[in-house]
Amino acid sequence: MPATKKYTAQHLRLLRLLSTQYPNRCAVYSKLINLTSELSLPKGTEHFISDIHGEYDAFRHIINNASGVIKDKVKIVLDNCTLKEKDELCTLIYYPSTVMKKLKQENRFTDEYIKKTIVNLISMCNFFSSKYSREKVRSIIKTNFSYIIDEMMHSKSDEDHIQKLYHEKILQSIVETGSSELFIRDVCELIKTLAVAKLHVLGDIFDRGPSPDKCMDVLSSYHHLDLQWGNHDVLWMGAACGSGMCIVNVLLNNLRYNNYKMLENGYGISLRKLVLFSTSTYKDEPGYPALQKALSVLGMKLVGAIVDRHPEYNLQELKLFDHIDLKSGTLKLADGNTYHLNFTDMPTVNENAPYQLSDGEQELMEDLISSFTSSVRLREHIQFLFTKGDMYKCYNGNLLYHGCVPLDENGQFLKIKCNNQYLSGRDYMNFCQTKIREGYLNRDDDHLDFFWYMWTAPLSPLSGRRMKIFEKLLIKEESVQNEPRNPYYEYYHKVQTCEMILKEFGLNPKKGHIINGHTPIMAKKGESPIRARGKLLVIDGGFCRAYQDKTGIAGYTLIYNSHCLHLKAHTPFTNKRDAIDSLRDIEDIEELSVEEYKPRKLVADTDWGSELKERVRELKDLLDLYENGVIAEKLTK
Repeated sequence: MPATKKYTAQHLRLLRLLSTQYPNRCAVYSKLINLTSELSLPKGTEHFISDIHGEYDAFRHIINNASGVIKDKVKIVLDNCTLKEKDELCTLIYYPSTVMKKLKQENRFTDEYIKKTIVNLISMCNFFSSKYSREKVRSIIKTNFSYIIDEMMHSKSDEDHIQKLYHEKILQSIVETGSSELFIRDVCELIKTLAVAKLHVLGDIFDRGPSPDKCMDVLSSYHHLDLQWGNHDVLWMGAACGSGMCIVNVLLNNLRYNNYKMLENGYGISLRKLVLFSTSTYKDEPGYPALQKALSVLGMKLVGAIVDRHPEYNLQELKLFDHIDLKSGTLKLADGNTYHLNFTDMPTVNENAPYQLSDGEQELMEDLISSFTSSVRLREHIQFLFTKGDMYKCYNGNLLYHGCVPLDENGQFLKIKCNNQYLSGRDYMNFCQTKIREGYLNRDDDHLDFFWYMWTAPLSPLSGRRMKIFEKLLIKEESVQNEPRNPYYEYYHKVQTCEMILKEFGLNPKKGHIINGHTPIMAKKGESPIRARGKLLVIDGGFCRAYQDKTGIAGYTLIYNSHCLHLKAHTPFTNKRDAIDSLRDIEDIEELSVEEYKPRKLVADTDWGSELKERVRELKDLLDLYENGVIAEKLTK
């Protein structure tokens, strides 16, 4: 062939397809200039959060302020403004509609305020847009005001100040047409979109907090994110697919944190039959309500059936009725000790068949399964988790996952039997991910049981500990509270272990980091989120208010931009009203520098940069074929 390079038949077919998009050399030149220029831009900001646990107000604020990124940049860009003016502008960006309503009530939403505010907001847009090509910024501006915003962002000084007069006329027109509120709202949303190029959510959106449904609404509409499942998320995924055992655990979690009304109000799941059955079957006792008793007994029965169906789980010790003596009120556990029960009121337990559901329990489970599987809003949220979620993510040289990569006592990858073969490390994570995805389609006992196994089992990468849910509900002694964890949680302090894991997932063990959620950091006791000299970072967000007394903070988030990789420890969030009235932001208690980059990281250094380089190579090959006449060019008018 006359071309300067040799091409396989398959490569030629791909290049001919590419020629339909770029039909001549001029089209190729234009795209090559665009792509090679984009490679020289600074990498976008990545924002990492984990363990949201239904704390909508705090989560919404962290999303709005991008863990302080917006406030930091406002301080830099608007150096001619007072501190109060900067705080007020930040609060406006976070909550534009509510703040503007307040300003109108206080008669402060004047023409002068509007014009000055728009100028400042456009300045912030220009600053954040510097990491993007103009073409990309235009694609991000999804508003009826896109043309006006684009015009204002790209003003140029000129000899006769014509552009200045033009922009002043735009501002005046915005005021006169009465579109100020809509325009300001859209620009505020644009700033938040430009501030974060990618959001990473490392699992556990559900349980504990009062509004996981609202958190899911926010995530479902976020401009660019990825999700790694947490064990609480997979529990809800199993419940929505019809796992009775997952449903019981969801109900117990919501009962424990007094959030069960969210199920009715947020997802339209009726608990009426559950309440009627519980109150008519069990006695209310101080600290042990009838509802908790009913769910505990029901759960222990369902666990017994799962253990019998899956001897490969090696969880025979969870068949608690084998070791309960209701007459003496005791339970003998696998540790050989005998413990006293919190309650013995279990009228549905048949001594001859303790794991068999009574007629009332069977009818109740059918009703609960129907309620969970028919909830339209829950189905939409869970479908989003299946579509966007993964067990782990390799992104820009870092490895992201919620729980752990199971290790053995020697710190090596634990070999786990899966369908008559032994898997470990990345292969085991892939197996679990495939099985979870299959469960959304198959919904047979085998797959529904696997959802529960991922939620609670010691060999689950999402849990990594032997959870003692029913033992804690049944037993008075505090010694039973300890839940043994996988050796991973000891070995992840070692550099060698973290580098072994990074290498297993195909990442550079010397440059990459592991980003981990799941385990709250006890900052109050001096615990650090940085493991293995910075190779592993634990970012359990600590959003859950129930944990903040123990941790001493509201958890950690992570920012990875072109200059640095920084962990931020946050103060607890009060509420939206306080944030607006008192200009009270979530403050950073501490900022931990993990890594600084000099020179700064560019798009060329990212995964997206690698894709762009590949496209550049393909376009150069196409150009070669055009120049040598192998592919005929199509001239454009």
